[in-house]
Amino acid sequence: MSEKKQGTYVNAEGSYERKTRYIPERITKDGRDGFPVEPGRYRLAVSRACPWAHRTILTRQLLGLEDVISMAVAGPVHDEDSWTFDLDPGGVDPVLGVPKLKDAYDARPDGYPESGVTVPAIVDTTTGQVVTNDFHQIVKDLVTEWTEHQREDAPDLWPEHLRDEIEEMSDLNYSEVNNGVYRCGFAGTQDAYDAAYDRLWKRLDELEEHLSTRRYLVGDQLTLADVRLWPTLVRFDAAYHGHFKCNRQKLTEMPVLWAYARDLWQTHDFGSTVNFEHIKAHYYATHLDINPTGVVPKGPDVSGWDEPHGRESLA
Repeated sequence: MSEKKQGTYVNAEGSYERKTRYIPERITKDGRDGFPVEPGRYRLAVSRACPWAHRTILTRQLLGLEDVISMAVAGPVHDEDSWTFDLDPGGVDPVLGVPKLKDAYDARPDGYPESGVTVPAIVDTTTGQVVTNDFHQIVKDLVTEWTEHQREDAPDLWPEHLRDEIEEMSDLNYSEVNNGVYRCGFAGTQDAYDAAYDRLWKRLDELEEHLSTRRYLVGDQLTLADVRLWPTLVRFDAAYHGHFKCNRQKLTEMPVLWAYARDLWQTHDFGSTVNFEHIKAHYYATHLDINPTGVVPKGPDVSGWDEPHGRESLA
C-alpha cells in the first residue's frame, strides 16, 4: 500500500488514519462483476516491500497459483505518482507494457478518482485495467474463487468452521498490529505516539501469551490469520523497531513471537517471499518526512531466521 503524502492521513489530534476505500469489483467463479476466474488472464501487481501486498504473494504461493496468476513486481522506492516497474528491462512491465502501475489504474473506464496508487492490485491483461485493489478481499477470493486451479495439496486457509474466529483474530491484529505500527510511525504528536505505542505493545504481549500454547493463531492449522499477521512480524526489526519507533523490544527479543515467525519462515517457506533489501529501501528512502536523509541502514543481521524454532511439539 502506497504511503504517499502521509500528511493527509494524520488527523487534527496527530493520530494516523488509514484510508480504506478500495475498488469493489471482484474476480469470481461466476464472473458476476464482469471478471470471471480465468487462468493466465490476470496479473498481480505487488511490491516486495509492502506488507499488504506480501499477504497476496504468500497466499498465491501457498495455493500453488503461480502459473495461473502472473506477478508484476514494482521497485521498492516509488515516485510521487505511482509504484514503478523499474526492476524490469527498460523500466516497463513485460506483460502489461507500462512503466507505472498508475497507468493500469487510469485505464479503468472512469479512471481512478481515489488518491493513492496502491499495491496489491490485480490487473486484467486483456484490457490493461486494474480490477481490484482490495487487499483484504483479494486473499479470500484467491482461497474461495480459484479452487479449481489450486495445487492438489493446497492448504485450506479459510476453513468454514473457523471463518468467524479467523476474521475476529485478523481484524484485531489488523487494527492493533498491522496498522498499529503505522500509527506509531506517523504519529504527529507525542500524545498520539504514546497512545499508539501502548496499544501496539498491549496486543503484541497478548499474542506472545496466545501463541505460547499453540502453533498457529486459530485452530490447529495455518490460516489466513497467520498470513495476515506475519508480514508485519518479518518487517519488525528491519523497519518498524527503529524507523517507526516501535522500540520496546525487537522481534528477536520476544521469544514466542520470534519462534512463531521462524516456524512459518521455515515450515511453510514464507522466507522465500521476503526481500529485506526492498523492505528497508522502501521504508527508509520513501518516508522522507520520518527519515529526511534517506539513508538506508545496513542491518539488522537476518541470519537467525534459519535457526531451529522448536515449535513442532505444539502441532
